[in-house]
Amino acid sequence: MSVVHGGDVWQGRAPGEYLDFSANLNPDGPPEWVRAAMREGLENARYYPDVRQRAALAGMSARLDVPEGSLLLTNGGIEAARLAALATAGRVTHMIAQPTFEEYARLCGAHVDLPRAGLACWAPRAGDVLWVCNPNNPTGDAIPREDMLGLLARAESAGGRLIVDEAFIDYCPEHSVRDMAGGHPALIVLGSMTKALAIPGVRLGYLVAYPSVVEALRVELSPWQLNSGAAAVAAAVAGHDADFERIRRLNDARRADFAAALAALGAKVYPSDASFLLCDFGRDMRGAIEALRREGILVRPCGMFCALTNGHVRLCVRTGAENARLIEALGRL
Repeated sequence: MSVVHGGDVWQGRAPGEYLDFSANLNPDGPPEWVRAAMREGLENARYYPDVRQRAALAGMSARLDVPEGSLLLTNGGIEAARLAALATAGRVTHMIAQPTFEEYARLCGAHVDLPRAGLACWAPRAGDVLWVCNPNNPTGDAIPREDMLGLLARAESAGGRLIVDEAFIDYCPEHSVRDMAGGHPALIVLGSMTKALAIPGVRLGYLVAYPSVVEALRVELSPWQLNSGAAAVAAAVAGHDADFERIRRLNDARRADFAAALAALGAKVYPSDASFLLCDFGRDMRGAIEALRREGILVRPCGMFCALTNGHVRLCVRTGAENARLIEALGRL
């Protein structure tokens, strides 16, 4: 199975020469405290990282407000998803709420697609595993916390499991259910520091689950799961809640302006709680996407997602000036 991702800035030009709307990252780059932590990590690169991840676990536990015994730090969110698939291997049926991130299907193999819009009617059977991205990639919408807890209650009563990927939850933290995972064996929550902190190359993800699930999965990790840079950022992340809130509020304002400008071009813009917008331009956009690439602008085609067409494009919310540049380019195509 071939999976396409955004963020391919390694296709001929120097990475910084692209205006990348295809990867959903904070356009302002890493905050200064993250840069400082990475410099410290570089100084420590001459040593093997702490195999027990003591400072990193303490920092992430405080930031996420979850017990260390319910937390695994991983080499990015994809690694956390791989572990979740291992934790539920051999179950009766993997169910994936679609359209959504394609990696779940690759990791699960055999699975059943469920329409995300119909999750309120989900009736699990014993052994069913439901994968939900919240807020969802590529649509951007978030399932409210109380509704997600309703899905968890149904999974528990039927003897099923619920896996929730909260990779973009820093943009709508009120919908997170990670605080529930440590007390509910049926729930596994995945997450990532990549998006809001703009550090995809650092690879810092996490998994939150019931302590016995965490212990069973720990043996699947390599001895040095985090490199020195990722470990330093994890150790430093506690105490920066105001920074995350600032990033969220700035994204909210930029997203609203960007959505209005895209709608003025005639696109259908899907409501979003995340750092990106899904748009339906009502025509095949493959030629336009290639023309944008030649101009040094990358966007994410979405025709490969379940139930979406070649008219659908996902666009990262960037700065006002950068968003305006894309709007001008789209207006010419």
